[in-house]
Amino acid sequence: MLSTEYLEKCIETLKRSYDCLQAADEGSLDYEMYRNSLVKSFEMTLEQSGKLLKKKLIPYFASKKAVDALTFKDIFRHAAKHSLITEEQAERWFKYRDNRNNTAHDYGRAFAEETLSLIDDFLKDVGRLKEVIEHE
Repeated sequence: MLSTEYLEKCIETLKRSYDCLQAADEGSLDYEMYRNSLVKSFEMTLEQSGKLLKKKLIPYFASKKAVDALTFKDIFRHAAKHSLITEEQAERWFKYRDNRNNTAHDYGRAFAEETLSLIDDFLKDVGRLKEVIEHE
C-alpha cells in the first residue's frame, strides 16, 4: 500500500490555513499570512496528489517508464480512464492544476482569491483521492 502520510500532513496544513484565514480580519497581516500559507499548502497538496496517483497507475501500464512519462493532466486522464476517479473529478483536477500553474506568474491578491474559491471542492476531491490511493 502506498503511504499517504505526507499527503495527510499537507491536507491538514491546508485545512488549518483555511480555518485560520476564515477567522482572520480581511486586510489584516494575519489574513495575508494565512492566505499565503493556504496558497503554498494548496500547491504542495496538489503536487503530492499527482505523485501518489502516478504511483497508483503503475499496474495499468506496461512499464514504470511509461508512467514516468505522463504529464500531470495525463495522470488524471488515465485515472479517470481506469475508473479511479470520475471524469468530472478529473476536470476539476485540471482546473486545480491550471490555477497552480498561474502561481508561477502571479502571486497577487486576485490569484490568491481565485485559489481560495477552489478550496472547498479541492478538499473534498483530495480526500476522495487519498482514499483511492490507500485502497488496495
